[in-house]
Amino acid sequence: MFETSMADISAQVEKIDPVEYARSRNFLNGAVTRLSPYISRGVISPKYVLESVQKRGYKHYQLEKFIQELAWREYFQNVWQSKGNAIDNDLKQAQTDIKNAQMPTALINAETGIEAVDDGVNQLQEHGYIHNHLRMYIASIACNTAKSHWRVPAKWLYYHLIDADWASNALSWQWAAGAFSNKKYFVNQENINKYCGTKQCKTFLDADYGDLPDMPIPEVLQDVSSPILKTDLPTKTAIEIDNSLPTILYNFYNLDPFWKVDVKANRVLLLEPSHFEKYPVSPKTMDFVLKLAGNISGIVIYPGEFDELKTEYNLSEIHFKEHPTAAHYNGIENARDWMFPEIKGYFPSFFGYWKKCERLLKAKR
Repeated sequence: MFETSMADISAQVEKIDPVEYARSRNFLNGAVTRLSPYISRGVISPKYVLESVQKRGYKHYQLEKFIQELAWREYFQNVWQSKGNAIDNDLKQAQTDIKNAQMPTALINAETGIEAVDDGVNQLQEHGYIHNHLRMYIASIACNTAKSHWRVPAKWLYYHLIDADWASNALSWQWAAGAFSNKKYFVNQENINKYCGTKQCKTFLDADYGDLPDMPIPEVLQDVSSPILKTDLPTKTAIEIDNSLPTILYNFYNLDPFWKVDVKANRVLLLEPSHFEKYPVSPKTMDFVLKLAGNISGIVIYPGEFDELKTEYNLSEIHFKEHPTAAHYNGIENARDWMFPEIKGYFPSFFGYWKKCERLLKAKR
């Protein structure tokens, strides 16, 4: 479903139609870019995508919505960079009206009775991808209809996604649950039908928006459970390291094949068990990661901790890209390829952040 060669990924970037994207992105059959798996894994950056589209001569007003959606990703990353592990918990305020700290079993089994949602969950588990609108619907059903705390279902979704990005995922779930927003996000059947092309009626979501907050938990969502989420890492084997060369370190969030490509170096993909214990991913996601790593010439796989790698192979000069999950690395830190590197720090709302982005974009025109 998702190609992994750089030639195919680059061709996909070239096919982006930002005008059609802005018009139809909320619909299941809309012109979404399907680039999130590559951006999340650090193969390409939002800046790379933006610059590719800008070269085609579009007017700024034609690109504004597209740029704004790319900026959401950087915004979430800035929040993670600023707040660190605090995003693992309710960030702005506590989620209210919680009845359980698990998730509806019907969601896990794709048996909610909401056709579009159940089809989306099946697609998620088969392909590791699901449309962003369906992610919002799932979060609304889990947190606000079934009244589950957001963390367990958020980790379940993250586990299955090949575009797993903890910042985007955790903060989006908190936004839907009212822990990172001013109000909870509710969805009804009419909205689902509109954007998913279904014609369902007489479901537990077939109600007016004003009635949804006080609705009792539907019977189909009352059984809850905690999914078992475990990462299968590759078997650890000896790797070849030339101690006369620097070591370029890659990880789950950085598989950039262009990074320091002209430097003669050891290239190591570090897969830390402690990271994946905290943020488990599915076998499908891990397989996707290993295939993407194949774009990096000479890379070797090390399924172990950073300190173990450094000590076992007596590494001295280590280069890595800054990221919240790499905060404990020791070595030479390299900046990520940000669209808006000038904008740092925590912004409580996206639109406060976006206003600064707009000023920068206007100054560059």
